[in-house]
Amino acid sequence: MVDLTTQEHLDGGEDTQKDKYLTFSLDKEEYGIEIKYVREIVGLPEITKIPEAPPYIKGIINLRGNIIPVLDVRARFKKPEIEYNERTCTIVIEVNKNAVGLIVDTVAEVLSIPERDVVTPPQLGNKYQSQFIKGIGKVGGKVKLLLDCEKLLNNLELDKINKSLSEAE
Repeated sequence: MVDLTTQEHLDGGEDTQKDKYLTFSLDKEEYGIEIKYVREIVGLPEITKIPEAPPYIKGIINLRGNIIPVLDVRARFKKPEIEYNERTCTIVIEVNKNAVGLIVDTVAEVLSIPERDVVTPPQLGNKYQSQFIKGIGKVGGKVKLLLDCEKLLNNLELDKINKSLSEAE
């Protein structure tokens, strides 16, 4: 487990978080999440299923007493399902004061991608996936698809999950 709630992270200093992205992979594609959203990285905890949740919501986890919904990013992007393994991780992010776990194939590293190296994504035929992409980061000869964390789960979906949780109690 990696806890990103260090004092440097909590200070919210623009200089320490600006242009920093936690990178991860799904299949052969590489993605990045702005580090300001990332709370911590954990393995794959025991997941409790939620009745009638969308297929990409795998359920909820109990993380040190906090109940957090868990979203499989692979399923959210309509990629083929694979079996979880020892490299599968959960990235816990916080968006609009809501914690959400993101299940990814592997976590890579924290990279600095200066704003000048981030371009707007082109309009592609697959609008479903591209709606979650905020930008494309150019790193060396490779690209990282930079996610818009606020679009992975919208408020309506979060409200539906929270309602399911309160009905289950």
